[in-house]
Amino acid sequence: MSTHSPSRAPGRRRRPSADPVQIVDLHQRPWEPTAEPGLRLKTVYRDDALGRFLGLVGFDAMTRSGLHQHQGVATSFVIDGGLTDHHGSVRLHEAGINLRGATHDAIAYQDTVLVSRLEGPVTYPPERAALSGLHAGSRHAEIVNPDPDAPPEINVPVDALPAWQTGLPGITRRTVFDYAGTGSAHRFVQLALRPGCVLPPWQAGGATDLWVRGGQVVLNGQTVLANSFIVLPAGALVDLSSPHGALVLAWAEAPERWDSAEGRADGANLFGF
Repeated sequence: MSTHSPSRAPGRRRRPSADPVQIVDLHQRPWEPTAEPGLRLKTVYRDDALGRFLGLVGFDAMTRSGLHQHQGVATSFVIDGGLTDHHGSVRLHEAGINLRGATHDAIAYQDTVLVSRLEGPVTYPPERAALSGLHAGSRHAEIVNPDPDAPPEINVPVDALPAWQTGLPGITRRTVFDYAGTGSAHRFVQLALRPGCVLPPWQAGGATDLWVRGGQVVLNGQTVLANSFIVLPAGALVDLSSPHGALVLAWAEAPERWDSAEGRADGANLFGF
């Protein structure tokens, strides 16, 4: 893991966050085994008290997650393979959205890798004596599906979504999930930056996570390659550009802030709030 603190003077913007921006390149990092054979992780951050996780999740072929219930929103993006449960399959380059109460047991019929972000604990039935550690905040509890007619996940073909202008030259947005009805005003989007794209400086309005899916970006003067995560605390100051083009997944827990004195485009909106 490397950290890089923004060096640009805040000028007329709000006071920057005291927490550093984190850039985490997972490409060469080894997998972390879990207690369950066939399940492994590459962790960017993990908080078992809150059930929060960001990173990669790997399944060997013919490995099951085990029956579990989500107690908060979970989002995943399939970068290899796919998973199947009683609702059907989430496939390559699709996102899977698990809402609170989603109850399922997923199996990988081929080697599978997910980009995963959890925002709440996950419960397993008491008869499962040992917990694998696959999900942050795993704990035992009686499981009753609160809505058996609701699908356990919402599957989204990300690249087939319409691309919308953000109000910033050279960057478009596909909205994967807007968290409507979850009690959280968050956004999960895919951003496409054309070669030569340079954004005006901005500030993270809330916790914001980025995963560079393809290409590369330059963040506060540091080049960030594909399969790297960027963790922005609320208040982080950001200079972002892409000299050669990039595709980025982003989770934002609040709208970004723009400083009109430094060239904010009217109506600019990165994350779709």
